[in-house]
Amino acid sequence: MSEALDKVGERARNIEIAFFGGSFTAIDREYMLSLLQAANKFIDFFGGIRISTRPDYIDNEILEILAKYKVTSIELGAQSTDEEVLALNDRGHGRRDIFVASELIKARGFLLGLQMMTGLYGSDFDKDKQTALDFISLRPETVRIYPTVIMKDTGLAELYKSGRFVPYTLEQSVALCTELITLFEKENIKIIRLGLHYSDSLVQNSLGENYHPAFKELCESKLMLEKFLALAKFPEKRETRVFINPKSLSKLLGQKKTNLHKLEGLGYKLKIEFDDELDKYGMYIL
Repeated sequence: MSEALDKVGERARNIEIAFFGGSFTAIDREYMLSLLQAANKFIDFFGGIRISTRPDYIDNEILEILAKYKVTSIELGAQSTDEEVLALNDRGHGRRDIFVASELIKARGFLLGLQMMTGLYGSDFDKDKQTALDFISLRPETVRIYPTVIMKDTGLAELYKSGRFVPYTLEQSVALCTELITLFEKENIKIIRLGLHYSDSLVQNSLGENYHPAFKELCESKLMLEKFLALAKFPEKRETRVFINPKSLSKLLGQKKTNLHKLEGLGYKLKIEFDDELDKYGMYIL
């Protein structure tokens, strides 16, 4: 382990030890402590410890333990702030639990992360947007957005097969999440994940057609296309100079250059130029 740390060197300061994939503070207490003790031996090499847990498994006693073992960031799998949606999806916690846990976490000096799922059973665009607005009111440092994917042999799969649950289409999910990007970016809240990580198991064991391995790219491309169309008013011009951050070229072009083809079809001929001072979604046109 020491050799591995030596190779990473100073870069380790930008790396966190993370306990994800479940509700960390809801597992057996002795097991949780053993994991924290093991991680604590290496804490001086890394930027901190990040955990993920449920809103209803946070209280002052738990936070005291986490602080003792130098946990720095706590993410809550809130998923929705709508009481009906939480109940319909058997989340086991309510809206109030999310707000109480978030305030406790921030009051103790931890960095707060919130995770939401769009398109849950019983939800709609308005409820999902309200969840995002509620998250913003809690001022987390980070958010993760996961569009709902239906997995085989689950209660949600039975609802889907019976017609009681109609998921968002991929196009609908992209449209909604593009709006959510704009909401969080405006408030300087960092989205550290948008869409589910690809895995063969996920693809093989999911139902419907609303999953895409490059979901974030689809949303960012739509955002850049909409921004361009809002700024560019003169398709009859022979050439339109558009300035973006060089790292945003693929976002503007779109996956397989779909944005470029759409704009060409509308009569735009782009001359893309770069401005390092622009942020990743920044743009201006001359």
